[in-house]
Amino acid sequence: MALEIRQSLKLTQSLIMTQKLQQAIKLLQLSRMELVGEITQALETNPVLEDDQFEEEKVAGEDELGLGNLADGEPTPEEIKPEESKSASEEWDWDSFLKDRLMPTPVGEHEEREALPFESLNAEKSTLRSHLIWQLQMAKLDLDEEGETIGLLIIGNIDKDGYLRVTAEEIAAEMGGIDPARVEQVLEIVQTFDPPGVAARTLQECLQLQLKLLGVADPLVLDIVDRHLNNLGNKNYHAIARDLKVPLEQVVEAGDLIANLEPKPGRGFDSEEADYINPDVHVEKVGNEYVIRLNDDGLPKLRVNSYYLEALRGPDKLPDSVKSYIQKHLDNALWFIRSIHQRQKTLYRVTESIVGFQREFLDHGLSHLKPLTLRQVAEDVQMHESTISRVTTNKYVYTPQGVFDLKFFFNSAINMSLGDQIASESVKEKIRQMVQSEDPENPLSDQEIADMLRRQDVIIARRTVAKYRGMLGVLSSSKRKKPVYRRKSQPENLAP
Repeated sequence: MALEIRQSLKLTQSLIMTQKLQQAIKLLQLSRMELVGEITQALETNPVLEDDQFEEEKVAGEDELGLGNLADGEPTPEEIKPEESKSASEEWDWDSFLKDRLMPTPVGEHEEREALPFESLNAEKSTLRSHLIWQLQMAKLDLDEEGETIGLLIIGNIDKDGYLRVTAEEIAAEMGGIDPARVEQVLEIVQTFDPPGVAARTLQECLQLQLKLLGVADPLVLDIVDRHLNNLGNKNYHAIARDLKVPLEQVVEAGDLIANLEPKPGRGFDSEEADYINPDVHVEKVGNEYVIRLNDDGLPKLRVNSYYLEALRGPDKLPDSVKSYIQKHLDNALWFIRSIHQRQKTLYRVTESIVGFQREFLDHGLSHLKPLTLRQVAEDVQMHESTISRVTTNKYVYTPQGVFDLKFFFNSAINMSLGDQIASESVKEKIRQMVQSEDPENPLSDQEIADMLRRQDVIIARRTVAKYRGMLGVLSSSKRKKPVYRRKSQPENLAP
């Protein structure tokens, strides 16, 4: 069969993701901080855009919710067809836009509102390493130059939990083959530093250092730390009492003392910085209704530079290259403003839908959280599930019940005996409350918790209870049990 080249025409339909459409979809899933960065970058790269942060004019035709003059039926970025992404300047109302140049703001009324409380941040946080080096410098009178170098090597090999992860022989080899006994001498000095128990090589050594600094010399406590830490962790007090041949009451008292020690001395010097959340949406209760307010604090208010608009519309004829340059950046600027506006409007509508579904949670708390899926919200706001997923990613909402990730309100359902459903988060809250109110001497097992939930019409298996208990950080019943011991009866004082 001979091969030949032919030309043929074929008519097909396809959706092409233009660069502008990709930008609009990208803006949906950006967090608030990322959005600020995107706007800042657009201001730097597009000369037609400018930030009018002083003028507080309101856009003409803006609705009572402050969501701009976009029609309710306007498609979301994912629904915009490629042919609709033509030059925005050709269909823009220049007269009204020149009159009101501000980007439509997401807030309807510019009220004076009390800002949410926030914590001040320190410029620099002390770390475990810097804290130990400072103490080493203060101990120079007891150390020569070699000792100080050994001390720095020891501190450099202490992990975030405060444990030394190398041996004295390894440090001695790093120093050129010095005597390991010299390393042990410097290590003893470092182990006296704050926090107590630092530079220990094992958990036993860490606890022993703390007991030594506290002046505890009880042989029973020292024996438990040295020989029975596993039994103590499993709360097997009877095995400890049998092996050490002491009353159970003394074992429990010694265990309580050891439990107050710190197994990770470096915990208080965690180098990870705390993340402070600036909510994207505020939900506040006014009377019997919940008012939704988008947080636009710190967001630049974009507008198109009037100089370029007048130059484009002016009587003076511009060169084709200049006109093309202005036209290109003008189209990008108008599309960018419109995309941000659409993002804010979509975020408002999705939050409004979530508030409608989770009204009982906002009124009464976590135990009244309802199961909710992306499809339910998508059908309510007439959007695609992917749009709901994007707009709820990395977004936080401030409610009367606290600050939550928007994804928090979407959770799986657990069946109830009467055909209803309950949210998994509500079941976790019930389990947590049951554990808090249980008898410490007779804690509830997973099966007993499952049976109690069934009596509340919640159908749940024992293994599901164990899974939720683990997610809550609750230990098993055997490790939560408080030992019971009988106190010796005291003889009564009889009156003569």
